[in-house]
Amino acid sequence: MLVLLAAFAIVPIALPWLVARIGARAFYVAALLPLAAFVYTAVQTPAVLSGRFPFEAFDWIPALGIQLSMRLDTLSWVMALIVTGVGALVLLYCRWYFRGKSDGVGQFSAVLLAFAGAMYGLVITDDLVVLVMFWELTSVLSYLLIGFYNRRGASRRAALQALLVTTLGGLVMLIGVVLMVVETGTSSISLILASDPTGPVIDAALVLLLVGALSKSAIFPFHFWLPGAMAAPTPVSAYLHAAAMVKAGIYLIALFAPVFGDSPVWRPIVVGLGVFTMLLGGLQSLRESDLKRILAFGTVSQLGFLTVVLGYGTQDAALAGMALLISHALFKSALFLIVGVIDRQLSTRDIGELSGVGRQAPVMATFATIAIASMIGVIPTIGFVAKEGVLAAFLHEAAAGAVWGIVGFAGIVLGSILTAAYGIRFLWGAFWTKKQADGSAAQRTEWPDPPIGFLGAPVLLAGLTLVAGFAAPLLDTALAPYAALSPAASPGVAAPEYPAHLELWHGFEPALGISLGTIALGAAVFWLTAFRTSVKRMLPFTAPDVYNAVLRGIARLSVGTTSLTQRGSLPVYVGTIFVVFVAAEGTALLAGGQWQAELDAFHTPTQLVAAPIMIAAGLVAVRARKRYTGVVLVSVTGLGMVLLFATSGAPDLALTQILVETVTLVAFALVLRRIPSRMGEHNASVRPLARGVLAAAVGVTMAAVAIVATAAREARPVSEAFPNLAYEIGHGKNVVNVALVDLRGWDTMGELSVLILAATGVASLVFVTHRADTLSRIIAPLPPAAAHTRRPLVETEEGVRPRGEAAGSQRMAWLVGGQRVKPENRSILLEVIVRVLFHSIIIVSLYVLFAGHNLPGGGFAGGLIAGMALVMRYVAGGRYELGAAAPTDAGKLLGVGMSIALACALVPLLFGAAPLTSFFFEVELPLIGHIEFVTSTIFDIGVYLVVIGLVLDVLRSLGAEVDRQAQELRETSGLGGPERSGVIA
Repeated sequence: MLVLLAAFAIVPIALPWLVARIGARAFYVAALLPLAAFVYTAVQTPAVLSGRFPFEAFDWIPALGIQLSMRLDTLSWVMALIVTGVGALVLLYCRWYFRGKSDGVGQFSAVLLAFAGAMYGLVITDDLVVLVMFWELTSVLSYLLIGFYNRRGASRRAALQALLVTTLGGLVMLIGVVLMVVETGTSSISLILASDPTGPVIDAALVLLLVGALSKSAIFPFHFWLPGAMAAPTPVSAYLHAAAMVKAGIYLIALFAPVFGDSPVWRPIVVGLGVFTMLLGGLQSLRESDLKRILAFGTVSQLGFLTVVLGYGTQDAALAGMALLISHALFKSALFLIVGVIDRQLSTRDIGELSGVGRQAPVMATFATIAIASMIGVIPTIGFVAKEGVLAAFLHEAAAGAVWGIVGFAGIVLGSILTAAYGIRFLWGAFWTKKQADGSAAQRTEWPDPPIGFLGAPVLLAGLTLVAGFAAPLLDTALAPYAALSPAASPGVAAPEYPAHLELWHGFEPALGISLGTIALGAAVFWLTAFRTSVKRMLPFTAPDVYNAVLRGIARLSVGTTSLTQRGSLPVYVGTIFVVFVAAEGTALLAGGQWQAELDAFHTPTQLVAAPIMIAAGLVAVRARKRYTGVVLVSVTGLGMVLLFATSGAPDLALTQILVETVTLVAFALVLRRIPSRMGEHNASVRPLARGVLAAAVGVTMAAVAIVATAAREARPVSEAFPNLAYEIGHGKNVVNVALVDLRGWDTMGELSVLILAATGVASLVFVTHRADTLSRIIAPLPPAAAHTRRPLVETEEGVRPRGEAAGSQRMAWLVGGQRVKPENRSILLEVIVRVLFHSIIIVSLYVLFAGHNLPGGGFAGGLIAGMALVMRYVAGGRYELGAAAPTDAGKLLGVGMSIALACALVPLLFGAAPLTSFFFEVELPLIGHIEFVTSTIFDIGVYLVVIGLVLDVLRSLGAEVDRQAQELRETSGLGGPERSGVIA
């Protein structure tokens, strides 16, 4: 089973390629996989019938007790046969449905096959958490299938509607799963059912689980998404909405009904909503004129029927419900496929445009009639067997006075009448020769005969309803073990004298008379409603109206909330954060116990010098009138921290801090170029008193938190063990670096993700059209031109050279990009210094990278040093010099760095180790000596590349791109040309 699931995950990847090669015939290949799964499931029949249920398991998340466990019991065996058997036939049907088409067919085939695999996994898994994963996967894949005609607005809306409704139900169900797993202590479905848990938490979990099941199976109030999903291609409707996806909720109800059917919350939900849905869907089917929508609302009605019967939770109802489940999968998928044939051949499904099709297509009409006969319960189909069993089971419960038995029985009788009515309406609309209003025969619809293969799947499925009817005794033997899991009757009701069994003929009994009566009354209802052109609504609105109103309300609420909170004022945002911080932390401090404080005046004399300078710089920064002055004064605080770190035995932190401060100062300087240097009156602070009070409150609160936190520790800190752990596990002496890349590597992985998101966010705000690397491509053909020339560059066939200079006479330049800088902004001395120091700084960054395992440094510090080298090149030579200095595109550096880090997390899994486990190697080499290497160094290389990519992205976006935009602005305003652009705007 696990191998088949793996195949369902892999094979769809190759289908688009195969469709591109052989067209729709690729569906033959696609059908082989569900056919193989069907054969495997059929082969397991003896084991299932004997109670030796096949079971396979693979530990997936041992810490949570979650397994990839697959189990074939009676219920999952039946569902697996339906999912794989109908799936194989639908894929074969697709070969003819999509003949001559190519647009999107490859993707469709892959998604449909993947959906079949997801459904197969859903019905055979024995782990409740894994079931939720397959559950949501089917929702996502169904979204893609329903929206296949993505150029149609109706298809896109229907796909989104189905996704929102089923996903919302799935999320609610997930909460129920969590409650169930926590309360029972296991995620194994078989163990949960065997323990028969009870209690208020279990009842709450059941309600949440039922929300997911009802939303998936289109039970009121979630019924409206299914008719809308008819915008999908007909094979999707035949598979997802008849035999697979909508059956997922029914499967979940059938799974838990034997154990939880007597729960006080169970029957009111499943029986009450099921009956209402059956009647609602049946009534709406009589109002439709589209064949597919008639079947769609009929499916809603039948799903309500299944919910009532399989959810009731008694033996007789369970046995009849399983027969009904098989019957519905066969006749409804056959009918949808027949509608697909009609639609493909005639390009219409409107019953008003169809007349005389039955005489021209007798085979199709015959098997459609058989399928409808099974749906309304006509002997000798399996539908008759199931319907008679259902009526007998509920008649016994109703006669005994069971409230929900009475409700169920009445609802089933009324629903069966409506089922017969819309079933006859379908046959009349699709195949009958109709008459016009004046009594004359309508014009006959010309019928082009379809390929024989096109009819194969619906004919086989409809024919199986007859075969299953005659094989009712065999089905009784196969399905009895599932029925035996339920109690013989509901509480307070005596068990029936003769337990029900599936048989084609039980003789003349009340259930038979009721069944025949519903068919006769259904025919009368059809006759009364068939020729009515309009039927008034019972309510002035429909479920889709409510759905759309809810979406509009959410949209308006979000707009209002955004308008209220996102006012475009940074002081308001920061002030809000500070107010929440003071309120939350102040409340926690005041509500806490007795404060304990362990304070010293100072630890080192350096603090007495650094602290007053930092405080003074902060106070002066508040009064600064120039932006750059304020930024520099704020940086004094950071540099003061560098001094404190360096004198407190933390050289690693001091090195990182000074690099971060420098890069931050550069970033601020780049941004401030586009902002007026002085803060005018319109930038002046408002409500200075309120700001001062808030600032003081934040400072006092933070100081109180620090004081209380330092004295609140009760256990010894784990950091005391880090020096030994760093040496024994990480084989390094630099505790900080080893902790980052080894002991707490997952934290670093998250920080790398944040850095990449930050870089991407900055770039997306600055780059208008694209963020492709154009700098290195522009600067690449530049020759080593004279550094001292102030002549503009021109492009020739030989390359780019100063204007007026003969080819081949170029002189050596210190920085090739410096020639593009304005003369007044160019410094030859700076260019010479940068040219001399650049490569040395890169070497230093590499040294810091590789020495960081034992000495101060590491990938983060090394990356910042290399980034500073790029900053120097940009400051000295402008954006073209940055293009020459940049090794590659920033996005590639970020991607490669993150890929290396991920590889370090995943590769140990191949060797049976935990993610991010490091390996240590040491070797003696001739002439070199003893060499030690730890694989966490590779992770550090990934950090190094990500940091360089971050700095480069900031320089390209806030520096080079801003320069380019400023240059374009000057050109359009006539203030300058491209050759005279400089670094400083």
